[in-house]
Amino acid sequence: MNRLAGKVALITGGAGAIGLAAAKLLLLEGASVVLVDVSESRLRQASLTLGSDRASSVVADVTTPEDTRRYVQAAVDRHGGVDVLLANAGIEGDIQPLADYPLATFDRVLAVNVRGVFLGLQQVIPVMAGRGSGSIVITSSILGLKGAGAGLSAYAASKHAVVGLMRTAAIECAPLNIRVNTVHPAFVEGRMMERIAHGVSPNASEEFRQQTRPLVPLSRYGTPDEVAQLMLFLASDESRFCTGGTYTVDGGMSAT
Repeated sequence: MNRLAGKVALITGGAGAIGLAAAKLLLLEGASVVLVDVSESRLRQASLTLGSDRASSVVADVTTPEDTRRYVQAAVDRHGGVDVLLANAGIEGDIQPLADYPLATFDRVLAVNVRGVFLGLQQVIPVMAGRGSGSIVITSSILGLKGAGAGLSAYAASKHAVVGLMRTAAIECAPLNIRVNTVHPAFVEGRMMERIAHGVSPNASEEFRQQTRPLVPLSRYGTPDEVAQLMLFLASDESRFCTGGTYTVDGGMSAT
């Protein structure tokens, strides 16, 4: 308990399964948390679920510089600064062969998953530098380390791209005592996985799940809480010598 006492955490994609699980855990460990999401209704529900006076929210589109400045400034105004950024907002896009992939969807996936991280880094690094330290945790994917399954070209490209951003930021931020790492989940229970299953096999999404579970050496999907536990470690001072790293939470898929 209290591993993050007095810390201020920003979580983009905060109304999603992983973002909400991380918020619960960071609150439990003493942090003040600002959730960021593009959906006002889902943010409202997330705030009700958390039920804490140390949790608040900002409706924002992470792809725009104006909204990014606004959500970072909200954390500064409410809590005095930012110590942790979980750059977690992401979308999967369409499930389509690369040759047929819609350009508008490709651009949107890259905007949310890569541009959103880039803008977040730009705005939060000076704030963290002013406090003398910080930890940035970027949500990538196992598909940011391995080849992707058919139909996920935009998503895989975006998740590889944020690893490059992370490594550059880790080098630039080391003199500022700001650490930057990526986490790489595999199949995780939640809305995104349900959408991917439906996109691959609209009439047999449960069959898709049965077919994909054996691809995981531990023979099951992960949970948002398990991803959040890794995020907590990287956010806390327990990982104070960890930067520039890619951390998997994938049931062993990266070993295959």
